[in-house]
Amino acid sequence: MAAAIAGAVAAVHLLLYLAWASAAAGAGEGRRLHTLFSVECGDYFDWQAVGLLQSLRKARQPGGVTRLLSCAEDQLPSYRGLRIGHTLQVPSFSRHPRTGDWYPAINKPAGVVHWLKHSPEADNVDWVVILDADQIVRGPIIPWELGAEKGRPFAAYYGYLKGCDNILAQLHTAHPEFCDKVGGILAMHIDDLRALAPLWLSKTEEVRQDKSHWSTNITGDIYGMGWISEMYGYSFGAAEVGLRHKINDDIMIYPGYTPRPGIEPLILHYGLPFKVGNWSFSKLEHHEDGIVYDCNRLFPPPPFPREVEMMESDPNVKRGLFLSIECVNTLNEGLLLHHASVGCPKPQWSKYLSFLKSRRFAELTKPKYWRGQQVDDSIMTRQHVALSKANIEYPKIHTLFSTECSSYFDWQTVGLMHSFHLSGQPGNITRLLSCTDEDLKNYKGHDLAPTHYVPSMSRHPLTGDWYPAINKPAAVLHWLNHVQTDAEFIVILDADMIMRGPITPWEYGAKRGHPVSTPYEYLIGCDNILAKIHTRNPSACDKVGGVIIMHIDDLRHFALLWLHKSEEVRADKAHYATNITGDIYESGWISEMYGYTFAAAEINLRHIIRRDIMIYPGYVPQPGAKYRVFHYGLRFGVGNWSFDKAEWRNADVVNTCWAKFPEPPDPAMVPKEDPDARERDLLSIECGRALNKALYLHHKRRNCPRLDTIRNTPKKADQVSASNQIKGVTRKSSRSRSRGDMESMDESRDKTVERAAATTLPVHRSRRFARSSRMWIVAVWAVSIVVFLLVISMFFTERRRNVSRSRVSRSLKAHV
Repeated sequence: MAAAIAGAVAAVHLLLYLAWASAAAGAGEGRRLHTLFSVECGDYFDWQAVGLLQSLRKARQPGGVTRLLSCAEDQLPSYRGLRIGHTLQVPSFSRHPRTGDWYPAINKPAGVVHWLKHSPEADNVDWVVILDADQIVRGPIIPWELGAEKGRPFAAYYGYLKGCDNILAQLHTAHPEFCDKVGGILAMHIDDLRALAPLWLSKTEEVRQDKSHWSTNITGDIYGMGWISEMYGYSFGAAEVGLRHKINDDIMIYPGYTPRPGIEPLILHYGLPFKVGNWSFSKLEHHEDGIVYDCNRLFPPPPFPREVEMMESDPNVKRGLFLSIECVNTLNEGLLLHHASVGCPKPQWSKYLSFLKSRRFAELTKPKYWRGQQVDDSIMTRQHVALSKANIEYPKIHTLFSTECSSYFDWQTVGLMHSFHLSGQPGNITRLLSCTDEDLKNYKGHDLAPTHYVPSMSRHPLTGDWYPAINKPAAVLHWLNHVQTDAEFIVILDADMIMRGPITPWEYGAKRGHPVSTPYEYLIGCDNILAKIHTRNPSACDKVGGVIIMHIDDLRHFALLWLHKSEEVRADKAHYATNITGDIYESGWISEMYGYTFAAAEINLRHIIRRDIMIYPGYVPQPGAKYRVFHYGLRFGVGNWSFDKAEWRNADVVNTCWAKFPEPPDPAMVPKEDPDARERDLLSIECGRALNKALYLHHKRRNCPRLDTIRNTPKKADQVSASNQIKGVTRKSSRSRSRGDMESMDESRDKTVERAAATTLPVHRSRRFARSSRMWIVAVWAVSIVVFLLVISMFFTERRRNVSRSRVSRSLKAHV
């Protein structure tokens, strides 16, 4: 018996020693990892947190995860989400305690600073990964496997942070040369984070207060509202302490974008709207969606994988579509499991729920592992474009479009910019804004797009001719002469366009001496006396326009001639006739188009003409064509609904809250008998919806009051004026339809989020804490106690038996 007890005690001590040795070895490696993400009180962040936490579980992310929660005191009593994940409540900076500035994004650095100071977790961590709530993780994010080192954090590339290259960095950091354009995912050593975090917060405050440098051309913020101050706060803070990042442009992708060939992104950042076929998802449409608390309610299911297989033949584009559906499927899986964990009844069977629980879905979403792809160890960040199969980097491109200072061009700008961000177009975009000095004083649309300002030539300075179309070549020439660009190819669009996908030189074959463009067959002047008069090389005159992809060297050689030839054709009034120019109005209005074709012919630029890039809504599409651009320059319609941009020339739909165009019909109502007509009508509806969607999101960003608030209060004079202005350019049927559509929008529109602030409450310990060495020790002690109790129990049981036998023996002896 004594031997058994001694053996048990020895075994317990051996287990304790092994556990201690294991813990000591793990600590010695210096690879204790913790993941952080920042949220605020509200349904909007709750469903994002549920999705992110579910993806981290599926990805098998090592270490603990902490949600940094900012909540105002008056929100806390009614807040329902305290039990979502392991949570640390942090003081709120949404309303700055000193300046009163309302800027919720500052809660991210403020929350990290608080965690470092007050959380015991921070004292037991070697590496930290910082994510955004609106992300889905597809595989473990392990800093040392990504190449991060002490003093060299790992991060994703945020190329639009152009303030790193200009006066903004020079004003806000002593080391502007160290400013890295990074964000999205941050992986760094805890010592680097301790050095950086206070500066991250203070630099964010500093940039936020620098309102004189909020403009788009300085920050890259398309809204010019200082909303990305926190991102600059990070970059400037890191530069200040000398942190140089290992930068990667492949680990993270926005759903809706196409991944580069051979790349398996680990993070889906669903910050932008995206679509697959007729299905779409936008996080902004779920601002006050209590989906986390509505038992068994999920987001609208995306197409099934087999449906996606049939949509796209290009394998890489298909991979992008699969990433999009994976993002929302993982969100829905998280919601389903969360609902079950809080006691919701078992949901009714459906084909979609069966898929989420299937082996097929588990196989599609099993953890992906980083293979060290394209980590930029030399700090030379790259453009977010694709690599060729030969692993050669594609050229950098820049997109331009020309507008004027007017409400007419403003709503076109809103539509084009919205579609640009959804299209996956590589590179940056610049609006060439032609304004007179007088117009510029009263102009309100400075923040609608990254803008290069150009002197107006609408009224020609020499001839006095009124011809606004000449602003396009004049603006391109001005941009070339005043802006330094490292782009190799320039894409030139018109403002009245909606992008449906990327327009790249490598896809369409553009090269030096051979621009790509789309056919303008009505330019009959290329075939007659007009070309013979205005170019020495009429045989090289190509009937093209609309979309232009041109090498920068060709454009520099060509732009001045484009302007001069436009002036020349415009002055040739003797040949304005329709039978010479093709212009049905005989007004010389298309002189700029001829200026382009004649200038190109003059220097023998021969175009690659592609009919599959652009389509006018209302035209029947070519079979199999995947058009990248809608050019809504002509009236188009479906049934009783129609749209003509000219009818909205004087309507200020951009500055009139919730103003929009008459809503196109439901695609489900389009007849199926004639396939060509059906495809034509579906494209027309898509174009009309894209414009209205862009306006809706624009008004939402402007914090327009809810429609029910507007209805219950008297209209202000400017609202009445704007309303009458819009009504004056639409038919009565359009007015009634518009009013009905506005009612419908009001019923479906998500309410604007009241941004949260914060207080503190006790910390809930993470279930992942069970992985730590301390829990191992506790577990071993528990086992040892159980073993000890078993041994003692066995000892006393045996002793009782011996006593019983002794009594029986004495009793027998007495009877004998």
